[in-house]
Amino acid sequence: MKIGSVLENQKIEKRISITPEIAKKYISLGFDVHLTKNYGVHLGISDEEFKNIGVKFSDDENEVINLSNIIVQLGLLSEDKCSLIKENKTLIGVLNPYNNKEKLDKLKKNKANLFSLELLPRITRAQSMDILSSQANLAGYKAVIESFAYFEKAIPMMMTAAGTIPAAKILVVGAGVAGLQAIATAKRMGGIVFATDVRMASKEQVESLGGKFLIVEGAENLETEGGYAKEASDDFKKKQEELLSETLKKIDIVICTALIPGKKAPVIIKEDMINNMQAGSVIYDLAAIQGGNTAFTKADEIIEKNGVKIMGESNILNKLPVSASSLYAKNMFNFVENLFDKENKKLNINLEDEIIEKTLIK
Repeated sequence: MKIGSVLENQKIEKRISITPEIAKKYISLGFDVHLTKNYGVHLGISDEEFKNIGVKFSDDENEVINLSNIIVQLGLLSEDKCSLIKENKTLIGVLNPYNNKEKLDKLKKNKANLFSLELLPRITRAQSMDILSSQANLAGYKAVIESFAYFEKAIPMMMTAAGTIPAAKILVVGAGVAGLQAIATAKRMGGIVFATDVRMASKEQVESLGGKFLIVEGAENLETEGGYAKEASDDFKKKQEELLSETLKKIDIVICTALIPGKKAPVIIKEDMINNMQAGSVIYDLAAIQGGNTAFTKADEIIEKNGVKIMGESNILNKLPVSASSLYAKNMFNFVENLFDKENKKLNINLEDEIIEKTLIK
């Protein structure tokens, strides 16, 4: 069996799907690993480092795809490369079936096996494969670091002979994986942290990290069986707006992380709320790529409204590509290992396995 990967479009994605550590694990399972030349050079990983393990290289990306039984990527390949993925080939990545239906339908007609890892079920056995958690964890951390860099005051309380500088007040909107890491990071750096979420189950987690949970009546009804947040009712949204409007008047930094899988991000922070915030405040919106949680968010731009900076990036993990690649490659390996029949050295697409059944694009 041959497994391969080609470089993503470097303008939008710096992460890689196979690291030297993981290449070694694939080889020990019995795979031949094929990569394109200079695969990890931009992350400080030379081709020699891969070659010393036994990885094979090619100058031609098409050759790598043609040779490989399994292709592992971050996102969906370009159309010309997708056309090479035909019968009995398997593509695994974050394929975004909600937005790429037409392209994926073409691949299915070619009888390719397609697995999209953002569809993994939230079960214990899938935790080691959970790319949403591993990547969101880093995103939550980096969002805090980025927002603090733009905030023009100190974060922790400082008592000096010249007077006391008060601690910055931080609000985290959405207490999923990214939000919880944002809370932990902001707290470690000396901020006073508040958080809100539509899921009441988040209250205990927020408080265990030292944050204060803002309770909106009715929150307990807004969690799916899979543990994700679901869209709120109009009544809930109104109550949330009232609570947020008052809270934001005293907040210095806001980290937005609220996302609903497969849908446009909910607009939680409205124009009038931003108008009431203190000049010099910062909003970092991790939902920017899906439209954003504020009325003004634009991906890869800094918007200033009444002295409030609003920012968000289309891919914040491009600022942590080494760490993000390391975790993603491990998630990917664990998924492939679960899919692989070690005795017969072939894939076993067992639809009775919930992990395989949920991630296979049918």
